[in-house]
Amino acid sequence: MAVPFINRELSWLKFNERVLDEALKTSTLPLDRLKFLAITASNLDEFCMVRVAYLNDAKNDPTPDEAGLTPAEQLERTLYAVKAFQKTQLSSLDIILDELRGHGIFFVTVGELNDQQHDYIRKYFDNEILPVLTPLAIDPSRPFPFLANQSLNIGVRMKNAEQKNVYAVIQVPSILPRFIPLPCENNYCLLPLEELIAHFLPEICNLNELRAFGFFRITRSADFDADDDTDNLLEEMIRTLKKRKRGRTIRLELSEGFDDKMKEFLMNMLPVNKRFVVELPGYLDLRALMKIAALKGYEHLRMSTIAPRTVADFAQSGDMFALIRNRDWMLHHPYESFDHVVDFIRAAASDPDVLAIKQTLYRVSGRSLVIDALEKAAEAGKQVTVLVELKARFDEENNIQWAQRLERAGCHVIYGLTGLKTHCKVTLVVRRDEDGIRRYLHLSTGNYNDITARIYTDISIFTSRPAFGVDASALFNHLTGFSIPPQYHKLVVAPEHLKQFLLDKIGREAQNAMSGLQSGIEIQVNSLLDIDVIRKLYEASQAGVEIKLLVRGICGLLPGLEGISDRISVRSIVGRFLEHVRMFIFQNAGDPLVYMGSADMMPRNLIRRVELIFPIEDRELKERACGIFALMWSDNACAWELHPDGEYKRVETTGNPVAAQEVLCL
Repeated sequence: MAVPFINRELSWLKFNERVLDEALKTSTLPLDRLKFLAITASNLDEFCMVRVAYLNDAKNDPTPDEAGLTPAEQLERTLYAVKAFQKTQLSSLDIILDELRGHGIFFVTVGELNDQQHDYIRKYFDNEILPVLTPLAIDPSRPFPFLANQSLNIGVRMKNAEQKNVYAVIQVPSILPRFIPLPCENNYCLLPLEELIAHFLPEICNLNELRAFGFFRITRSADFDADDDTDNLLEEMIRTLKKRKRGRTIRLELSEGFDDKMKEFLMNMLPVNKRFVVELPGYLDLRALMKIAALKGYEHLRMSTIAPRTVADFAQSGDMFALIRNRDWMLHHPYESFDHVVDFIRAAASDPDVLAIKQTLYRVSGRSLVIDALEKAAEAGKQVTVLVELKARFDEENNIQWAQRLERAGCHVIYGLTGLKTHCKVTLVVRRDEDGIRRYLHLSTGNYNDITARIYTDISIFTSRPAFGVDASALFNHLTGFSIPPQYHKLVVAPEHLKQFLLDKIGREAQNAMSGLQSGIEIQVNSLLDIDVIRKLYEASQAGVEIKLLVRGICGLLPGLEGISDRISVRSIVGRFLEHVRMFIFQNAGDPLVYMGSADMMPRNLIRRVELIFPIEDRELKERACGIFALMWSDNACAWELHPDGEYKRVETTGNPVAAQEVLCL
């Protein structure tokens, strides 16, 4: 019998709809509504660059997915849904802009400007814009230019002296603000940069008769993978990035009323199939709204920022290693400060008794405090080994730069195992204590990124438990190529062991339920897509196990189906922070097991990446972890529930509203 399953792409689009709904909620503050709208635009760009491009490449493959859809069928449904979603985005923007006008923030057109503002844009154009503009005419001696991915452009059609069509493209300079503040008494007025440029087109394109213009934006495929079969992965990644920048056009967005002749010209030149062309009634590239959402002076129109709490023991103690020797510690970000993680690495860098630091890096911030600390450690003569994952999608260029910088500082930089991305989050510090060599560990569900640590929820632990340290050393030895995949004592590592471990633990809960023992499964992940895991969860439900799944994004499982998944509930929380925790709780006949780590329940995480999950063994920390899950599950303000028909509906508020993230901020 076929396993009930929701298609991956359509499930992801449902997630982006939930984010968009935050922009439509009347209880969401106006600038936060803009922020959520900008997030959906950024999400959708990445989705088109990767998933739509992938489906387009696979469209001739007749093999259906677990939902019974061939790639061609998935592509058609996805493109239809994307176009409909973008139009919903723009209608949502109209509602938000109307609300902002009530607070004195106006997005204006050139036709609405007064004389003073016209004088201002005249000077601004002459002094700031014109010097950086490069109008590109297209004719036999000047071929169609290469247009950068995600660039906003103005297409121009003119008539020459022979009354023939002449075309030109003007890229809207990304180096300038997308929305230009204007002099505006008692209000804040913004004019889109592209409209300002378009106002002066008769001056820019004065050789021929201007007949039509319009705004357009292209999205290029980013579905490229480096060839692992290479002698130099770093050089191969650099070549791959160059290739990606010139990827084929996978989406062409046009402003409403775009000239038909110019549209046909662009489709031929790019080239792009008409199925990937969408005409939109409003601004193109809504990502630019993120900067407006952060306007200074309008803090009352968005949620107040929180100051992450410092852990008193860490703040007061001058010896982090002594604290970690005595007990395990748990941090819940961003509610608790990521600075403690940075301080741990800094302490290791400066401590004369530290012999070695080993760390995995997947996504790192642009100005990384972690990298600074690792450099200082290497310069101090410590052995520093860093695994930098060069294939972290859309962070490759950043990671290449960090890898080169770490190498210059004297760190040993490695790039992982052939054919596998290294996604686990672990730092190992080897220190000579008074009683001998001891290993100190930091293990996390999230990246070593001090920027995203402010907006992603993650949980991490510090421990010096010997068995954990032995496992971490074995993991790094395996990653550096000096050992076969080891047998671990505490850590559970993919691709060798993690999937079977999860299947076994789910199966054990089913056995416990059938034996009349206490059973239950509670899992929080970003995505649930692996068909074997889903099948096992269905079997556990049928055996009598109550299963609660907090799945932020993609979920292929259908809950609540009679006789199949009627004991499974699925919820998704969309709030001020991006839920990023991966937690696995098994009731285990009354002796709960709690694991956390880097892995989602997707095939790529379980069989094509180096991932790890780690047990929480300290009793107090285990109780705290279970309490965090219980609080998240009780959310009735920001939570959505997946229904048997595959649709999400907001969890009904009964009694007092509970917004779990806001409770954790207190």
